[in-house]
Amino acid sequence: MQERKRAQARPCDMSVVLLMVVLLAMGLLTLFSATYYQRTRNGDPFSAVKKQLVGVVLGAAACVVLSRVPYRIYRRKNVILLLLGVSALLLVLVIIPGIGVSINGSRRWLNFFGMSMQPSEFAKYAMVIFMAGALDRLGGGVGRLFTGVAPVLVVPGVMFLLILEQPNLSTGGSILICALAMLFCAGLRKRHMALLGAGGLVLGAFYAWSAPYRRERLLSFRDPFAKMSDEGYQLSQSLIALGSGGLFGMGLGQGRQKFAYLPYPESDFIFAIVGEDFGLFGCLVVVAMFAAFVFCGLRVAVNCSDRYGSLLAAGITAMIGLQAFINMGVVTGILPTTGLPLPFFSAGGTSVSMIMAAVGILLNISRGEQT
Repeated sequence: MQERKRAQARPCDMSVVLLMVVLLAMGLLTLFSATYYQRTRNGDPFSAVKKQLVGVVLGAAACVVLSRVPYRIYRRKNVILLLLGVSALLLVLVIIPGIGVSINGSRRWLNFFGMSMQPSEFAKYAMVIFMAGALDRLGGGVGRLFTGVAPVLVVPGVMFLLILEQPNLSTGGSILICALAMLFCAGLRKRHMALLGAGGLVLGAFYAWSAPYRRERLLSFRDPFAKMSDEGYQLSQSLIALGSGGLFGMGLGQGRQKFAYLPYPESDFIFAIVGEDFGLFGCLVVVAMFAAFVFCGLRVAVNCSDRYGSLLAAGITAMIGLQAFINMGVVTGILPTTGLPLPFFSAGGTSVSMIMAAVGILLNISRGEQT
């Protein structure tokens, strides 16, 4: 009985908490720099930051609550079915004209009582919870591709197809890549990993090439300045912002690219604001913070004696780290241009709330095996 009480009272990993708080603070500071000039629209330079703070407060509440809920509750089949059912319902609703909110040709949002949410953000972590439970139950079956692994991939595959209808290739792709990473952690054979990875690349390339505007965006990635008047404009402006920052940046709020030059400086391309205001040094600090967060998350996964908890921690960490890598890769021109928010930084209440809720589950896992 005393051992059980000690296990339940064990503190969570404070390094994860500290890194999350630091990243959130840096994100709010950068968001203010990226949006304060919009005060001419509504007279409030803190408007975007205030909206983000609502998501942070909701996320903090979810983080605290979920850090106290034993993580093994998510392994129950009824809980998994509930999460998948809600995800499927929301993903179907968002693609229905008149229900889903369309912005710039993409229908990715739902409005509830005047507040918007992105169902794909909920679906990402529902997939992680499903995969952790399915792979835990599969056990040694992960070595069988067609009778073991393939049935497990049906759920992330369906999510990918539903999100593709929005259309949102980057989020759908991140779900598949994260699922593959969790399979690797569960012991997927190398040849099966190579086969699934190659299949994913072929699928992604086919989709990117199937529409003229996606094809142009993919080709512009190679030389954005050659297509600066078209699909290369966004990446070109991002690279100009990064180059303008030099080593130590122009100073908080002093960057110029956000003034109607760089599209979406508060969301998909907020990392370019980091580079322009704080320079290469600031960018390296942000990269180091995310690397440290991933390291601490994987440490939680490795130290967990429970296979399910280990897979769940690895999946949450992989999703956050993957999203950060893709966003920063796009902004710096390493990867083709696509829309994916930077965790803890980009404007979006749903995104920051769901990430903080997922961190709450990670913190509960770090407390040790729950009984």
